[in-house]
Amino acid sequence: MTRLAAGCMTGTSIDSIDAALVRIEGTGLEMRAGFVRGVSRPLGELASRLRKLADQEAMTAGEIATLSREFSLAHVPALKELISGEKVDLIAVHGQTVFHKPPVSWQMLTPAVIAREIGVPVVFDMRAADLAAGGQGAPITPIADWVLYAKEEKHQGDVTIVNLGGFCNISSLPGQDETEDRDLPNAERVALVEARDVCACNQLLDGIARARLGTPFDEDGGHAMRGIFRDAIVDDFRAMLLRQAASGRSLGTGDEMTAMIQRHGGARTEDVLRAACEAVASVVCEFATGNVILAGGGTRNAALLRAFRERNRRVRTSDEVGIPSSFREAACFGVLGALCQDRVPITLPQVTGVTGPAPVAGAWVYP
Repeated sequence: MTRLAAGCMTGTSIDSIDAALVRIEGTGLEMRAGFVRGVSRPLGELASRLRKLADQEAMTAGEIATLSREFSLAHVPALKELISGEKVDLIAVHGQTVFHKPPVSWQMLTPAVIAREIGVPVVFDMRAADLAAGGQGAPITPIADWVLYAKEEKHQGDVTIVNLGGFCNISSLPGQDETEDRDLPNAERVALVEARDVCACNQLLDGIARARLGTPFDEDGGHAMRGIFRDAIVDDFRAMLLRQAASGRSLGTGDEMTAMIQRHGGARTEDVLRAACEAVASVVCEFATGNVILAGGGTRNAALLRAFRERNRRVRTSDEVGIPSSFREAACFGVLGALCQDRVPITLPQVTGVTGPAPVAGAWVYP
């Protein structure tokens, strides 16, 4: 059985809509998935309105409803370009996280407009079942990471997928040498997967860029690359990020970013950006062990990549293993959508803390 699934993701960086097409062979946990292509479109003026809502600024019900519809319609041209006339079996859309404090979480979306415009069933609200069952609803991608990376990547030792998004989360996948000599069913192999949210990443870096440079982000990490390593600033950022990592909670919106961003006002912008990159890499490397594969928008930041590689020689980007870093999350959602269609739970109790067996997830709308 072969399916084409489209996955869409807009992360906590609130910068673009990323859409990925994946080819699914087989069903359930026996499936294999391959990346076909991806499309990314900037959110434009929607970004500032979405960020306003995520920052808990006052908006009327009418403004929120209008924003949800316009944001959802913005997915349509990206999906049409992605699909390019092919027959797609399903679309999985994450929606924009505008609030996340379990058990309350909101991935804003008006999915019916996407289903109608594209003519394909849409699965959405994929965290809700886990939250309702007592879980954190996050991280949500570990099973998809296992399908995309662990099944195809012939590696010795553990591999850790690091998502350098607005917030950093990691999926720790067991190495082939841990499972290849045991005739384990896939359900038991997946039970060996671990994952967690770690700390802020682009949410911090982009916030500093907006506050100090007046730009959405530090393009390619150019300013950070010119920064000087300042131990005191690195240590200060690191302490705050470690507190996030130690909190044991899933990260989303409403975290202590404002206080972080406003610190060290007297220091050079380049030095502050360099320090933030060094602190993020330092904290994440305490949790990301073994062979590390970096993905997400942070891989475009040369200073952040340098900081990781200085701490771990076994760091590669997702591009190097055949899945473009910028489309890893969108590809994961395509896989998660197929699992939802197969009525396979997409979260792991050992990851989200869900009480009892993980529930079948996802709500569907049809054209």
